[in-house]
Amino acid sequence: MSHDLTVWGVGTSRTMRVHWMLLELGLEYECQPIQSRTGETHSDEFKQLNPRHKIPVLRHGSLVLTESAAIIQYLSETFPNAKEVYVPNGAESQARLNEWCYFIMSELDAGSLYVVRRHDGLKHIYGEAPTAVESAKSYFVHNLEAMAARIGCDNTYLCGDQLSVADILLMTCLDWAVSYGISLPETVAHHWQRVARRPAYQAALKKNFAEYKG
Repeated sequence: MSHDLTVWGVGTSRTMRVHWMLLELGLEYECQPIQSRTGETHSDEFKQLNPRHKIPVLRHGSLVLTESAAIIQYLSETFPNAKEVYVPNGAESQARLNEWCYFIMSELDAGSLYVVRRHDGLKHIYGEAPTAVESAKSYFVHNLEAMAARIGCDNTYLCGDQLSVADILLMTCLDWAVSYGISLPETVAHHWQRVARRPAYQAALKKNFAEYKG
């Protein structure tokens, strides 16, 4: 069934989140495979969707969303698939999911990995800052070690026996970290390897990263 869904963006950890969620939910969608820092996000057409010229962008009918975490949360709530994706059923369970999501997005993504991205991978734009990069990597590992027992607990996923928005956010941050040469705590590494076996994750890798070979 067509739901008038279009995604702009491929090639980053953040665009990966959107493709993965759409595939987990079994949704058909159109993909505009534009990439960051290619000039494609600076076109007048794209800036009407997102004046900050960032990917990913999701359009669902007349609704346009531009933040990866917000996009995948919206998709999980709008197209619930109880067989595949966890959706909270009350204030307490919603709060626990939110706690994971806010921790991942603030401490792991923005507070650590994007510092490395800016001052290592994009140092030609933002300038070199080796001390900041090493501190960000150490802070990332510190936060993972603090939460490793909860990540590697008896539950298959962060919120129980079903994949959630938080799992997708965490997995893409772990992928991102490994690409930077950051070693994961053992229990976290096992969790990462287990979740990576999901068919929709593998399909999203191939769709989001054209160079992925399996």
